[in-house]
Amino acid sequence: MNTYWRVATKAICAGRNYVAHAAELNNPLPANPFFFLKPTSTFLPFNDTPFGGSSGVPNQIEYTSTNSGVHHEVELCVIIGEKIHNVAIEDALSKVAGYSIGLDMTLRDVQDAQKAKRLPWTPAKAFDTSLGLGPFIPASDITNPNEIDIWLTVNGEIQQSASTNLMIFNVERLISDASKIMTLYPGDIVMTGTPQGEFEVVCDDQIFVSFLHFFLLIPSNIYHMSILHIFYLFMDSVSLFFILYQVLVK
Repeated sequence: MNTYWRVATKAICAGRNYVAHAAELNNPLPANPFFFLKPTSTFLPFNDTPFGGSSGVPNQIEYTSTNSGVHHEVELCVIIGEKIHNVAIEDALSKVAGYSIGLDMTLRDVQDAQKAKRLPWTPAKAFDTSLGLGPFIPASDITNPNEIDIWLTVNGEIQQSASTNLMIFNVERLISDASKIMTLYPGDIVMTGTPQGEFEVVCDDQIFVSFLHFFLLIPSNIYHMSILHIFYLFMDSVSLFFILYQVLVK
């Protein structure tokens, strides 16, 4: 399952799963989990070829020049290990193969316009190469996915920092509810929502994200076109892996 993105059929993403994040965007809290989809064309996987985009260049995020307000959202990713449907909450964690960290790039201006018209978020969330996916971490290495610290800094200042224990709906509930909506297959990704502090990525920013022994570094250098360099670094006691992503305005 190290290359889970190659077998995944989708990413199903929880919205508004942290109280403070919902508040910062002036959104009401959900009474139950709700989800949106990111298709495989959004996948920008760790050290692998992107699934979408016009250039076909590995490690390159693309968005159109007509959009502004590209925001970062760091999230815990849950990787499903077997085909499941309508799974009970108490059985949900037994269906997990592993975890990772993800970066949900969001066109906030587009999302706001869609929300104002009561339309789906698809144009803001599902554009090609908009989902950075980190390395696979086996479930056996994670004692409790509901007690993980994730954080993100911009230019050395913390923008997002929270424990998954602040999620409104825990990992088990998200898996269970998602599986009641649709069948989940091995490799499918359940995105668990982002904490407060999401913000626009601009010229020359540097973003550093950490989850356990996994690190994501995003230095941005903008010249005549927008270029965002994203580095994934996975560290353990014996190895160091890194990968560069670029975000280009088409």
